[in-house]
Amino acid sequence: MALIPCQVLRAAILLSYLSVLCHYKAIEMPAHHTYGGSWKFLTFIDLVIQAVFFGICVLSDLSSLLTKGIDNQEQERQLKKLISLRDWIMAVLAFPVGVFVVTMFWGLYLYDREMVYPKLLDNFIPPWLNHGMVQEFCSRDQRWRSNHTTVVPFILIEMRTTHHQYPSRKFGIATICTFSFGYILWVCWVHHVTGVWVYPLLEYISPGAKIFFFLVVTFIINIYYILGERLNSYMWDSEKSIESKEERLKID
Repeated sequence: MALIPCQVLRAAILLSYLSVLCHYKAIEMPAHHTYGGSWKFLTFIDLVIQAVFFGICVLSDLSSLLTKGIDNQEQERQLKKLISLRDWIMAVLAFPVGVFVVTMFWGLYLYDREMVYPKLLDNFIPPWLNHGMVQEFCSRDQRWRSNHTTVVPFILIEMRTTHHQYPSRKFGIATICTFSFGYILWVCWVHHVTGVWVYPLLEYISPGAKIFFFLVVTFIINIYYILGERLNSYMWDSEKSIESKEERLKID
C-alpha cells in the first residue's frame, strides 16, 4: 500500500463509482420509471453511499492539503468536522451496508442464480458492469438484479490505509438499526402503493415470516457493524504495537 498514496487510491475509487453511476443512468431500464425508481433497491442505495463516502474522503484530503502549514483554528475545526463525518459514514453505513449487500447477493447467486442474475443478462451486460455496479430490472413478471463485488475490496483498502475513529458501540448500533428500520418501512410503503414487493421472496412468505426475516436482516447488519469495528481496531492496534516495538528497539 505504501507504493500508492492513499489519497490517490481514494480519488481512483471515487472516479470508478462515478463512472458506474453514469453508465447505470445511461441504460434504459424499466426500474427507472416505476414507483421509487432505483431508490427502492438497497443495492442502488449502497452504491450512492459508497460514492458519497469516497467523495467525502477526497474532499477531506483536499482540505487537509490546502490547509497544511496554515495556522487557522477555524479551518482546523472545520477539517476535524469533515474527518469526523467521514469516519461516521464509514462506521455506520459504508462498511456494514456494503458488506451486507455483497454477501447477500452472492449468497443468493450461489444458491439460485436465476433469483438474482439470470444467464440471459450475460448477453448484453458486460462482466465489469456486473461487478462494478448495481443493475436492476423490475416488473410484475420479472425481477433481475446484479450486485457490485468491488465494494468489499475498496472498503477494506480504505480501512487498511486510514485509521477511522468509530463512535461508541451503543450509538453505532442505534444508528444502523435506524437505517435498517427506515429501509424496511420504505419497502413496505412501496408494496402498499404498488402492490408489489421489491424483493420476490417476500411475496411467498407469511406476515409472521416477513417480520422474522426483517429482524434477521437487521441483526446481520448489526453483526457486520461490529465486524467492521473490530477489524478497524485490530488493524490499527497491531500497527501501533509494531511501531512501539520498533521505537523500543531503536532506543535499545
